[in-house]
Amino acid sequence: MSMLTPPGMGGKYRITGNRFPHMRRPPNRRRIVLAAVGTAAVLGLAGWGTLQLVDVFSGGGSESRAAAQRQPEKKQDGDCKSDAGSGGAAGREGPGTPKPLPKPGDITVNVYNATPRGGLAKITADELARRGFRIGKVGNAQADYDKKVEGAGLLLGSRDAVDGALKVLGTQLAGTEARSDNRGEQDVDLVLGSAYRTLTPKEEAERALAGLVEQPRPVPSATKC
Repeated sequence: MSMLTPPGMGGKYRITGNRFPHMRRPPNRRRIVLAAVGTAAVLGLAGWGTLQLVDVFSGGGSESRAAAQRQPEKKQDGDCKSDAGSGGAAGREGPGTPKPLPKPGDITVNVYNATPRGGLAKITADELARRGFRIGKVGNAQADYDKKVEGAGLLLGSRDAVDGALKVLGTQLAGTEARSDNRGEQDVDLVLGSAYRTLTPKEEAERALAGLVEQPRPVPSATKC
């Protein structure tokens, strides 16, 4: 019996050979848990980094998509054109836009002579008729104006006529003064004053009238898209 044979085992269980048996240590559960936690952390960090890279190369994450959804949709070119078409007329007809000037054929002029020279009212009325104006009354001025108008002439009309018919009539005689009164009719008066000699030459009057009609009008603001 070998000396390595434990007592009581007889010859049935005999240890032979030159190597001694080695016993393994029991597994350390703490190390296993720490290894598992570390592996999970590494995998989590790797996944998070991958998502960040995907967001960077795809143009932003959920916050960017939410901001894009909050932004109002831009109008198409057709919408801008339609807005300009629908709002253009309203802009041209706004309260600050001047009314179109009347044509000479739409203006009835009463010609009165406030000077001591006779026949001026008839001569002036005939010339205005040749230039396209409609002629109403022709005669001497009333006592309120007779020999009391020092300038070339005095233009009288309603308040609406000041920026309309009186402007057009004023192109035919330089040096006139325009006043408004409480008349309800559309006729306007031309009272010839002491400084009156003759009407403005027809060519000059036509150029002045053309420049008056072609004055720039307020333009409605453009619609932004």
